[in-house]
Parts: sequence; structure tokens; C-alpha cells
Amino acid sequence: MDLGRVLRERGVITADQLARTLAEAGGRRLDRALVELGVVKEDALLRVLGEELGLPYLELKETTVEAELLARFPARDLFRYTLFPLGRRNGSVQVATSDPFDLDALNELSSTTGFHLEPVLARKDEIARLIRDRLGVGGDTIGELVAKRAEEEIELLEGIEAQDGELAEEAQAASVVRLVNELLIEALDQKASDVHVEPQEHGLTVRFRVDGLLRVQPVPPEIMHFQSAIISRLKIMSRLNIAEKRLPQDGRIKLRVKGREIDVRVSIIPMLHGEGIVMRLLDKSRMVFNLASMGMPAPIYNPFHHLIAMPHGIVLVTGPTGSGKTTTLYSALNEIKSPTTKIITVEDPVEYHMDGISQIQVHSKIGLTFAAGLRSILRHDPDVVLIGEIRDGETANSAIQASLTGHLVFSTLHTNDAAGAFTRLVDMGVEPYLVASTVEGVLAQRLVRRLCPHCKTPVDPTTLDLPADFPQPYPQVIYEPNGCRECRGTGYAGRIGIYELLHTDDGVRHLCMERASASVIRSHCLKQGMTTLRMDGWTKVVEGVTSVEDVLRTAK
Repeated sequence: MDLGRVLRERGVITADQLARTLAEAGGRRLDRALVELGVVKEDALLRVLGEELGLPYLELKETTVEAELLARFPARDLFRYTLFPLGRRNGSVQVATSDPFDLDALNELSSTTGFHLEPVLARKDEIARLIRDRLGVGGDTIGELVAKRAEEEIELLEGIEAQDGELAEEAQAASVVRLVNELLIEALDQKASDVHVEPQEHGLTVRFRVDGLLRVQPVPPEIMHFQSAIISRLKIMSRLNIAEKRLPQDGRIKLRVKGREIDVRVSIIPMLHGEGIVMRLLDKSRMVFNLASMGMPAPIYNPFHHLIAMPHGIVLVTGPTGSGKTTTLYSALNEIKSPTTKIITVEDPVEYHMDGISQIQVHSKIGLTFAAGLRSILRHDPDVVLIGEIRDGETANSAIQASLTGHLVFSTLHTNDAAGAFTRLVDMGVEPYLVASTVEGVLAQRLVRRLCPHCKTPVDPTTLDLPADFPQPYPQVIYEPNGCRECRGTGYAGRIGIYELLHTDDGVRHLCMERASASVIRSHCLKQGMTTLRMDGWTKVVEGVTSVEDVLRTAK
């Protein structure tokens, strides 16, 4: 088949695009080069190939699979060749493939299974997703049938210590190493922030946290036989003691995955049926420390930028774990850092390394706490100090003293809203007059999921049961999630911040010195025009950025 001529005649590509692709193909097949260079989308190309070869093209989103039939096909070959059996038809078995020219793969699978195979065309990533969903992440490796890759996709950036013993030997087996690598690669491909490996009575459960919500990942039931080996492999990568199974352990892995540097924070805790592992994935290449990119609107960004440019005082960011507080503070430091400003941070742990900023890692076991670190760094003549978190009265009082001596102090607190920061500091034992005179502003934030731009669906808001505080008059249209292949059927892709900024005025200072409750302080700020988390969330709903249900889930 003269594929170039066929595509030109059908108007899929131009003569110039064909010539340019042939020049840049570098020995690749024309069909693969066209897709990899972005000239033609894979589904458009497969439709043309299907019509020319007499093969149907299918979308696999709603495919049902016969479990009994699937069990007759070796997982190794399905993973290796990216083929998937869809069902029986007229004495043959329909098999999805993205490469109709790879007859060797189809012939080998046919001879292995004894079935006559009838190829149908589908996108490669859809077939791969179907394989993972039905056979589980690393399903081919579980059977100890390891297919060698042309290049290593995961590289450890720090050497691991040699460990002896049967458990260490099992953990270093090629199949176990491959399985753990596949687990990490799959998590990164799904843009997961955390990986949970949880021992249950009848096996392991693997869950990825994507856009703030946990998703169960399908894994083969046989993975339970590899439980101890997987945990040992992760311990070895984290430079932890593989023999210690009774105490919690924390470690860190530095990886390079497909050219991207990844930091993995590992937490291991003994549980009823074995050791549970949670891995926090920090992808340095995806992090952009910029307040505007985080969705901070101008009415909040402008006064917040004024706060972070002040010569002294305390600026707090509040919210639950995983609400983006650290990212906001890093973005703020990134905006004010300069050769004329000395910035020192005390963190636990140091999540991202930033040029031009001196960062200190807390080590509580040797006495280097937040409070001790803060007392020491004040002798280093800083202009700006970041304390990772105010956890106790000692740290809070140290932060107060640092601001009173002419330093600008950034930190985080775990409170439900901005007004609660004042009462929390007083509860920690800080004198109210000190809180009132030093805290210049509090930013509360949450993360809501962005609607997938490819499939979000417009709806008439008058047909919905919207909350009473939704802004009126209603807009003409708002959007709801739908689900497509681009967002893996969730309807969402990525997250964005919603914010509530409390700028400390004379009224707030007076209420704080009177030990007023958080609700009284909040009421005062609302009268002064403060935008709440819900208000900012509704603004993003009206703008088509997120959905009503996600704002209700995130901001109470």
C-alpha cells in the first residue's frame, strides 16, 4: 500500500506534510512517523487503514470482555504486542490491534492459543488501558515472564546499599524490580500525587490519588504472593532496614523516569495484615511556582502580593493536608526572591529545592525542630523566613519574636478557614496582643478539580438544584463533568486553587485582643468585603473551570 498517496488523496495530509515527515522519519515506518510527529491523529490514521484493508475500527471505551476467553490468552504476549481479545465471532476471536501490519504477533498468538484471530483496529493507548484494567498493572511480570525493554525507564539517582539475606535476594529479582518500576511508571502516567499499597486479608490493594481523590488500581490477585518482595524492594530503594517490620519507617527515593527527575517520599507503617506503604510522588518537571498559574484571581492576588512584599510581620497560609499550602508559599518566595534578599526556610521535609533560597531540613531526633531551627537562622541575618508549619506554642512564639525583630515570616497552619488562624495561635499559648500586632494576613485555600476541556458538558443552571449561596442572577450556562478518553472517564483533568484572603485591619486586631471567636472575626471580615472559599469556588464554576459538585465537596 502506498500509504502516503492514499492519505493525500483522502485529504488527511498535504504533500508538504508528507515530504516533511519522510525527511524527519529517520528510518521509522511512515504511519508511525506521522503519528509520533503529530501530523495525523492515530484514530484518523487507523480509520483510513481500516477502510483500505477492510478492517473495522472500534472505540474501546465501553467494551465488555469475556473473562473466560481472556484467561486463554497468555498475559505476556498481550502486554508484549499490545493485543487484546474482545470476543468470539463466527468461529473466530476478534483481537484489537493498533498495527495491522504486525502479522508475526497475530500468528504467534494464534499458534499459542489455537484460536483463529480476526484483527480489528483500535488506538494503542486504549488497548493498553484495557490490558491494564483487566490484567492489572504489571500483570505480565506477575507470571515471571519478563519482556526486556530497549532502554531502562527508571534510573535510581542514589546508590542503594547491598543487603544480604533471602528476603533481599528475592526483592532484587528481575521480575520484582520490573513490577515495582511498572507501578511507579503507571502512577506517573496517571499524574498521581500518592501511591497507596495496602495489605488486606486476602491480598494487596493498590490505590492512586489523582486530583485529590483515590482510585483503586486493578492488580492481579497473584500479586499477594509478591507482597513481602515488593515491600522489601521499596525499602531497599528508600535505604531503609528491610528486617525491621515492627516500627514505622520513613525514607526517600530519587529517580529519573523517562528523563524526568522524581522525588518519592516513602512512609511505611506496620498494620494488621502486613506493612502498608504510602509514596508521595513529587515530579519536579511538572511544578511551576507561579501564583497566577495556581488560579489566584486578581482581587486576591493583588492584596496578597502586597502582603508578601512587606518588610516584617507574619503571613499565614491555612488549609488541610494536600491543599497546596506549600506550593503557594514556594510561589510567594519565588516572586519576592532577589539577590538583595536573604531567604531561609525550615521545612519538614524539604519538598523542592529552589535556587537562591537557603533551605534547612528539620531533624527532630537530634533536636533540630522548627523552633530550634528558627532561633538559629535568625543569627544568619535573613530578611524573609519560611517555617514549614506552626505545630506548637514554642514554634508559634518563635515566629512571633522573629517578626517583632524585623523579619517577614511565612508559615502554614491547619485551620478550616482564615479567621480560625487567630484563635488557633491564641490556643497555642501566644498572647492575643502579640498575635494581633504581628499577623498581617491569612490566606485559606483548597484545591478543586478542573473540568476536562475535551468533554465538559454545558447545562442550564435553572434546571439544577443549586445551593442558596450560588450567585444570582444565574449565568446562561455552567458545566458539568462527562468523561472521555483524555481524562480516563473522570470528567476532570488537573486541579486549581480557590482562596479566601483575610487582610488584618484594626477591627480584626481589636477582636483578636478581646479573644473573640473565629466566627465573630469571620463575620467582621465578611462585612468588610472578604471573598470566602465558596465565593471564589462559585466564580470558577461560572467561568466553566470547575463543577458545582466539586466546590460543594471541597468548601463547606
